[in-house]
Amino acid sequence: MRITNFAIILLFTVTAGPAMASTTTSEQIQSSAEQFLEAFSEAQANEGFTVSHDTGQLDARLSLATCDTPLSVSFSGDPWRTTQPSLLVSCEGERPWRMFLPVSVTITGEAMVAARPLGRGERLTKAAIRSDNVVVNSIRRGAITNVDQLVGMEMRRGVNAGTVFTPDLVLAPAAIERGDHVIISARSGNFSVNSRGKALASAGIGEQVLVENLSSSRTVRARVTAPGHVEIPM
Repeated sequence: MRITNFAIILLFTVTAGPAMASTTTSEQIQSSAEQFLEAFSEAQANEGFTVSHDTGQLDARLSLATCDTPLSVSFSGDPWRTTQPSLLVSCEGERPWRMFLPVSVTITGEAMVAARPLGRGERLTKAAIRSDNVVVNSIRRGAITNVDQLVGMEMRRGVNAGTVFTPDLVLAPAAIERGDHVIISARSGNFSVNSRGKALASAGIGEQVLVENLSSSRTVRARVTAPGHVEIPM
């Protein structure tokens, strides 16, 4: 399981000699950022990912108020969706400040790709999926790294072999197809009444669908709870 939310407080206070410095310098901020990214890299290595990073160079003339509390560093965005995230470096002391530091981060690891050409509407099996080593955070829509998230899903569109799977490429198959006979549950607390109905459209679990009650011929809007089962509130 990859680590998506990551923040660390750097456990040191900026000082210079026996007295506290009058400013926080660019070198000190950059050192804080480097320590943060090294900790992030180690955490991802434990999950099987390799991280390389570069903080670039800050303007040496940069100076901010001295921080009398440990500096806090965190990602300001999701480093899994871009190779050019920013870090939020902040001081919460008596003279608080914050700044954004652009950095370069490359996360390499296994992601799921198409083992062969796949067609629109095709139901995915393990044989249709393989893993490959890719720059995961260069896939802007988010690479899928767990095969279990794909097996049983349907393709939204056709793709070539080697295409990296992203959430927008797949959808959960319909639990109910148009014309299917379903069980309608009218539920209130622990009490429920069941009747038979016919789905007037296709829908997946959690989605709403129009259903004709075969006893009353009424059309109701229900929520799909399982294949062949829908529920309406009482």
